[in-house]
Amino acid sequence: MTSSRPYLLRALYEWIVANQLTPYILVDATMEGSEVPTQYVEEGKIILNISPNAVNQLSISNQLVEFDASFSGRALHIYAPIKAVMAIYARENGRGMVFNQEEEDEFEAPPPKPSVKKNKPKLTIVRTEPSDVKE
Repeated sequence: MTSSRPYLLRALYEWIVANQLTPYILVDATMEGSEVPTQYVEEGKIILNISPNAVNQLSISNQLVEFDASFSGRALHIYAPIKAVMAIYARENGRGMVFNQEEEDEFEAPPPKPSVKKNKPKLTIVRTEPSDVKE
């Protein structure tokens, strides 16, 4: 069976946000595939605010949590394998869930690479000759 962690993570995120609280996740920053701001890592772990007001483009897939956020005024793309997420809880009251370390299936595929940020569309000005314009 697949891991229940991403399903529970998405459900608890929705529940916390629906109750107008602030969802935080605890991430194992030492796990391979984690890309987090290292200056905020303590004892190999980092707490991240994933509220809609704090992040952009949050995606919680079955393999990866990723989003854009600002740290000390610098925009970063954050991602972590689902296995690296150790807990999700509401900042205000601590309600949430701590996840058990599941035994890994020997055939489990590695987490996908984070999505590549696409460049914003560019506008091009097309000029027409005055003789092409009809009145």
